Amino acid sequence: MKNDNPNYKSILTTELIPYARNSRTHSEAQVSKIASSIKEFGFLNPVLIDLDNGIIAGHGRVMAAQKLGLKEVPVVQIGHLSDTQKRAYIIADNRLALDAGWDEEMLRVEFAELADNGFNLELTGFELEEISAVDFDESEEVGMPELPSGDKEPFQQKTFTLHDEQAAIVEDAVTLARTNPLVDTGLNENSNGNALALICSQWLEARNG
Repeated sequence: MKNDNPNYKSILTTELIPYARNSRTHSEAQVSKIASSIKEFGFLNPVLIDLDNGIIAGHGRVMAAQKLGLKEVPVVQIGHLSDTQKRAYIIADNRLALDAGWDEEMLRVEFAELADNGFNLELTGFELEEISAVDFDESEEVGMPELPSGDKEPFQQKTFTLHDEQAAIVEDAVTLARTNPLVDTGLNENSNGNALALICSQWLEARNG
């Protein structure tokens, strides 16, 4: 990983020290989302650390890297902050992003075009119900885009009706399964399809085992 910034480098995840008083929490489902993003796009956002390898920003990204089995992550070392400033910035880095909003119309256009290109919209970090809540035109197919003619065999599209509680369970399971290395079977470019197939195959093995 090359970068002109002299403070930018790669470091072993085992050398990084989490901030013991970090007030930001990371659920397993959220860490899995970050891991899915790293698998799809690469590790684009380096972890910020101090001169003693203490994590200032990026605890969730480090947890996702460990989940993926990455031995090293890109970091930027920060040396100009006082201990008080570091403690304050750890809070500020997580809180300031929460004040941002969304341009619903622009988000609708982006989702629609990504879906038309067959991209898995959940890799944007949005849940299925959040994506469905965006005000799409009735003429736009977002949840189930048409398969290209060359992909209709041997692929299939299936739809299911789920209760909200069931949907939450399925979405959490698929999100977690997407980060399992076994999902990368090469059978399907759709990571959700691979994840669902993996979950079902493991259930069948457990039942017939």
